[in-house]
Amino acid sequence: MNNLKKIGLTALAASLVSTSVFAGEMTVSGSASITVENYSIASRNAGKGFSMGNQLTFSGSGELDNGLNVSVSFVIDEFDGDTTAIEGPADGSIFDGHSVTVSSDALGTLVFSGEGGSSAQSAIDTTAAGDLWDNGSGFTSPRASEAGDNSLFYTLPSIMDDVTITASYSPGGAGGASASAYGLGYTGVEGLSVNVATGETNTLGTEQDHNTMKASYAYGSLTIAASQSESVYDNAASIDEEVSGWKVSYTVSDDLSVSYASETIETEAQAVDEEAEAISVSYTTGGVTLSATQYEFSGKGNSNTESSSTGDVERWALSATFAF
Repeated sequence: MNNLKKIGLTALAASLVSTSVFAGEMTVSGSASITVENYSIASRNAGKGFSMGNQLTFSGSGELDNGLNVSVSFVIDEFDGDTTAIEGPADGSIFDGHSVTVSSDALGTLVFSGEGGSSAQSAIDTTAAGDLWDNGSGFTSPRASEAGDNSLFYTLPSIMDDVTITASYSPGGAGGASASAYGLGYTGVEGLSVNVATGETNTLGTEQDHNTMKASYAYGSLTIAASQSESVYDNAASIDEEVSGWKVSYTVSDDLSVSYASETIETEAQAVDEEAEAISVSYTTGGVTLSATQYEFSGKGNSNTESSSTGDVERWALSATFAF
């Protein structure tokens, strides 16, 4: 009798495992890149610099008996742009971000991010120019509504064709700040995409308001995009900020494209704006993208200059990116 029970339990366990595997799916995607770059000033240009990028994303998903779709994502990135340390040995974690997503057509989509989440405002605050400031400029990082770890991001179910509504909440980011944000997107005209979002971050004695407007329009091979973000502090002097950018892209063929982009960061306390420009050419074949970009940076706060005063810096970069 005991043997029969063991056989029955073993068969049941195998059945449950088989069902779980059948219902779910695990995928791995990744990218790697090789880059060579050069700066125009001696303080940054110790010969041509080579670097490598790498990232793996592990995703698992499945549908529950009640119709909910659940997925989990882990991003592994040994070096995610943190110039102070390499992820892993320094902070004990190789995860660049991880999240759980629960969704259905009727309830919408809820994302809980343990790390690396976005707010409804910061999700669209990448400038139309493509965040040129984050390419060795030395500029001050623009501010945005707190996302923080353990944050919630909700996309409402469709209530109108071509309209997307989002909301987010973070109970406590850096410095104990709590944050909420709301976003609205519209794609009802062919080639046109418009997004607006607003967010609020609260710390003890200080409230920050962040607003972003962004639009792009594609007509044939030509795409024009523009954006503007502002950050206003109600109880802190001289740190209000405005970030604007625009970009023109032209698709020469299915594989070749060129673009010109411009970006400006205006900070109340700085007499000189931080400005960036970039011309880029990219060619894609198979899973490989080859790109060449020329950058120009100028303005107070550019720590790459020979002194702390206003100055100009040029940088070029060649890269090969592999997607798999």
